[in-house]
Amino acid sequence: MTDFQKYIQRYLDQIPSGNWINELQISADKTIGIYSNLTEEQSNFAYAEGKWTLKGLLLHLSDTERVFQYRILAFARGEKNNLPGFDENEYAENSFAGERSLESLLEEYKLVRKSSQILLETLQPSALQNTGTANGHEISVETIGKLIIGHNYHHLNIIEERYLSKLGWM
Repeated sequence: MTDFQKYIQRYLDQIPSGNWINELQISADKTIGIYSNLTEEQSNFAYAEGKWTLKGLLLHLSDTERVFQYRILAFARGEKNNLPGFDENEYAENSFAGERSLESLLEEYKLVRKSSQILLETLQPSALQNTGTANGHEISVETIGKLIIGHNYHHLNIIEERYLSKLGWM
């Protein structure tokens, strides 16, 4: 197994068995549930120096999902060009998440997820098997769709283990 396959697998392993399309809504509901119960002050919490705040993490989820959406659209439509990777830390550094309200970040997350759901639910089943190259690695549309979910669950686990526990939620 290549390093890329291992990287992908750690996210895919986060997805509960069953209909992965349904997990788009389930993982969104869990994320929205947590963030809807945070205060503005709590959303500015980072569990350690140099780590993202909860606001920053939420915007990271939206940013990453947007990148994944573009890849899904491109490959579903037959794109043959290698799509570039992205540096999540550079994106986070330039996001100015801390200057936004928790409410606006949560609204953005909801809209981005709804857009992912519509995109994935309306693709022809054959398009899910289309592949393309992103960041130098071949990947299928379906796998990218599943990465949206697995990436979300990965960060929900981090939020529960490293953020909420220190905020006294657990």
